[in-house]
Amino acid sequence: MMMTEKLAQLKALFAEMEQALIAYSGGVDSTLVAKIAYDVLGDRALAVTAVSPSLLPEELADAEAQAATIGIAHKIVQTHEMENPNYTSNPVNRCYFCKSELHDTLKPLALELGYPYVVDGVNADDLHDYRPGIQAAKERGARSPLAEIGITKAQVRQLSQQLGLPWWDKPAQPCLSSRFPYGEEITIAKLQRVGRAEIYLRNLGWDNLRVRSQEDTARIELSPEQIQKFVLTTDLPSLVIAFQNLGFIYVTLDLEGYRSGKLNQVLNREIVGGKS
Repeated sequence: MMMTEKLAQLKALFAEMEQALIAYSGGVDSTLVAKIAYDVLGDRALAVTAVSPSLLPEELADAEAQAATIGIAHKIVQTHEMENPNYTSNPVNRCYFCKSELHDTLKPLALELGYPYVVDGVNADDLHDYRPGIQAAKERGARSPLAEIGITKAQVRQLSQQLGLPWWDKPAQPCLSSRFPYGEEITIAKLQRVGRAEIYLRNLGWDNLRVRSQEDTARIELSPEQIQKFVLTTDLPSLVIAFQNLGFIYVTLDLEGYRSGKLNQVLNREIVGGKS
């Protein structure tokens, strides 16, 4: 199916909705959804961003700027997943409790404001990964236009570029809780520590990265093609001191490089181990 046809289907979907509230993180997926919703519905579309300690302040600033560029009305709400021990204990289905909190906040808001639909930025690729949050959203009646039409992540970027959105190649930036191995308790202090570490690296000019946190160890993940340049050009002693000042004791570099969903590989190992 050509991109023009998929774009037409997205527009038709929103036209049928007549009004929609978009769960809007500022990532490339939800921003494309917000853009098309606004193009079709105008002031009958509302983008809502949930703010909590797991969201970097810089990500909120990006979301606000992008919404202003699109022209869509933008509202900010607070979510309180950090008050739920089912979330902070960081089980393998942690995202279920995060999205439950999100949609338990958005659905009543949508009904109060007269929006019959809450939609999100889940794309077709997300359906093939371990994403327990998708179940929580579905249970609360949320719709996923990109997934419904079969639009992949690569096609999201392609459509965004065709529509002239300057952030079409923006790196994925899931919530900061994704930086911790399952089972390690998540605290606000830990979220802030890993967030500031990633900001430090971005300020050095590195973008597509993660700082994975395991107890007192920070593990830096960069795109594989960037690893050699990083080692040769970075003032490593200064970086170590900066990370230690944030509260880490050990600072390491992942030689495999950044790969989305890497922490889920432990789940695959457990499944294979259970079958052997």
